[in-house]
Amino acid sequence: MDDNLNNPFDDDDNKPEEQPESGHNLPPVYEQPKEETGGFNYGNRHVPEIDKIAESVDNIKDEIQKVIVGQDYNIDLMIAALFTGGHVLMEGVPGIAKTLTAKMLSQTLDVKFGRIQFTPDLMPSDVVGTTIFNTRDSEFSFAPGPVFANIVLIDEINRAPAKTQSALFEVMEEKQVTVDGKTHPMDLPFFVMATQNPIEQEGTYKLPEAQLDRFLFKINLKYPSLDDEQKILRRFKEDFNMNVRMEVRPVFSPKQIIECRRIIEKVHIKDELLDYIAKIVHDTRNNGDLFLGASPRASLAILKTSKAIAAMNGRDFVTPDDIKYVSYPVLNHRIILTPEREMEGYETEDVINDILKRIEVPR
Repeated sequence: MDDNLNNPFDDDDNKPEEQPESGHNLPPVYEQPKEETGGFNYGNRHVPEIDKIAESVDNIKDEIQKVIVGQDYNIDLMIAALFTGGHVLMEGVPGIAKTLTAKMLSQTLDVKFGRIQFTPDLMPSDVVGTTIFNTRDSEFSFAPGPVFANIVLIDEINRAPAKTQSALFEVMEEKQVTVDGKTHPMDLPFFVMATQNPIEQEGTYKLPEAQLDRFLFKINLKYPSLDDEQKILRRFKEDFNMNVRMEVRPVFSPKQIIECRRIIEKVHIKDELLDYIAKIVHDTRNNGDLFLGASPRASLAILKTSKAIAAMNGRDFVTPDDIKYVSYPVLNHRIILTPEREMEGYETEDVINDILKRIEVPR
């Protein structure tokens, strides 16, 4: 463990600086949650460690932003998933820093990192490991695969066939691997980040719904804005090999991640907001625009991640804006449009926007 890690949990006098704005290039309903409570009574609660979570997030972002320009919203979601024990699927065209962002996040954490390049000939044993015969001891022993790490980056996850993708079912949901009848638990924290290219279809295999549902978020990465692209060019005009990546240092430990999860669980959410989450998810199951709605796993995902977003913004209570902030990345890969809506050019984002506008926000 690196003794130079900046650990705000060890100093009760640390106070967070003003939070940077986030939500770059987002539709209005996904803007960064605001501090105003809008007259809604959230109670007089205070979890003292919340301030330290906000400061820790700032430390992580400062390191990532030595290399990555923009993507504030995406980085927020990745950190929220890490803090709540979920996994992230990142989808976007080639060259927009999906893999680089994942690697930089892992570099800010003092944890074991593993990377798996999915290919059509990859076998399940190449991912989870296999049992081998040791001639010296005349015994069989388990050789763990690359998935045995704290943070696992799966590059181009849709390039492997279904039998290899199915090897991830157990480990992503139960954080364990069973081989030859013996169960091998993962070291915690365990966090999977996967990437896929939505444009190129040749040589790819669509992820089944059961696999998609195991991802807490699906993050759709877009092209950078003109301003961000200009910043990218200026940042790397004399650094063709991106040597600045070597300056990104670990500022967070596994112990701190687990501690953050404990604190986030204490974040207060009113029963009215729990009902609000239930109504949003229930609407997806009774919506004429959708062929498939979201499961209770989606409701729990919104609950957990809205708490994380509140804590990351220095609050020990959840607001409706926190729920709206995470609703799209939680729901967009769990719902399926009807064929009629697809033919009309509808997107899942349009349907989710309509749901959020239609359901009354608790006041």
